[in-house]
Amino acid sequence: MPLRTMTMADIPAGLRLKEIAGWNQTAADWKRFLEASPEGCFVAEEDERVCGTATTISFENRFAWVGMVLVDPQYRGRGIGTQLLKRAIEYLDGLKIPAIKLDATPQGKPLYEKLEFVCEYEIERWTLRRPPSEAAKVYGFGAAVPLSPELLESICKADQEVFGADRGFLLKSLHEDAPEFTAEVGNDGRIEGYAFGRRGSFADHLGPWMAKDATGACQLLERFVAHSSRGVQTVDYLKSNAIAGDLLRSFGFCFSRSLTRMYRGSNDHPGRSELLCAILGPEFG
Repeated sequence: MPLRTMTMADIPAGLRLKEIAGWNQTAADWKRFLEASPEGCFVAEEDERVCGTATTISFENRFAWVGMVLVDPQYRGRGIGTQLLKRAIEYLDGLKIPAIKLDATPQGKPLYEKLEFVCEYEIERWTLRRPPSEAAKVYGFGAAVPLSPELLESICKADQEVFGADRGFLLKSLHEDAPEFTAEVGNDGRIEGYAFGRRGSFADHLGPWMAKDATGACQLLERFVAHSSRGVQTVDYLKSNAIAGDLLRSFGFCFSRSLTRMYRGSNDHPGRSELLCAILGPEFG
C-alpha cells in the first residue's frame, strides 16, 4: 500500500475517516498536527483515495507522540494500520527522538507491545450527557474572565513540569479557539492548577486538567461544565487519580472507554503525572 506525507489538502479525507470511527476531532485538530509536524504525518492511498492516516508530534525532541492511526473499514485486515505506525516510528527514529508515546485502545495494545511499547499508566474516558438547556448555567457562573498573556505564559510554564516538555504551542492554540475553557487556580502568585478545553465535533473536551488538591480540581471542573453550552462533555482522566475520579462521578460523568499510555524507548522526561487529573487527549498526549 503506497504511503506518503499528509498535506493540508488531505484534511477532508482525514475528517472522513475520523467520522467513520466516531472520533471527536475537528479540522482545527488536523491542522494542529500538520503545523506541528509537516513532514511527520502520513496517509495510505489506493487509487488516489486516502484509506488510512497516522500523525506524529515531537515535544522538544524529548519525546514524540503518535496519534490518529485510522483505517477505512473497507481496507482493514490488510496491515495498513501497522504500515502507517511503522512509518511514523521510522520517521521519529530518524530524528533520534529517545522516546515515542501513544495512548492505546485495548484492541491496539497487543500490536504496540509487539513493537516494544510498554505501559506507563492507565487512562479512562468519562462522558457527561445532559440536555443543552441545562448547559452554561448549572453552577451560576458568569462569563469567562479573559486571561492575560502573562498568566497564560505562566500556565504554559507550569505545564512543562507536569507534561515533561514544552507544549505551549498546543496550549496557546487551544486557548485561542476556546478561551472560555482556559482557567487556573493559584496561591500567592503560584499556579496550583489549570485547565484547557476544546470544542470537538460532537462534544466539548476537558484537558489538560491539572490540580494539586481536591478543591482546585473541583473549581476547574465546575468552570468547564458551567461554560460548556453543549449536551456532551468528555474527559480522559488518569485512573490513578482518585480525586478526579470521585469528582467526575459526583458531577454525573459515566465511564466510556479505557486507554493505556504507552512508550517505546527511554522515558527520561515522564513529567509529574501524579498532579494530572486528565490528559489533553489521546491524539496529543
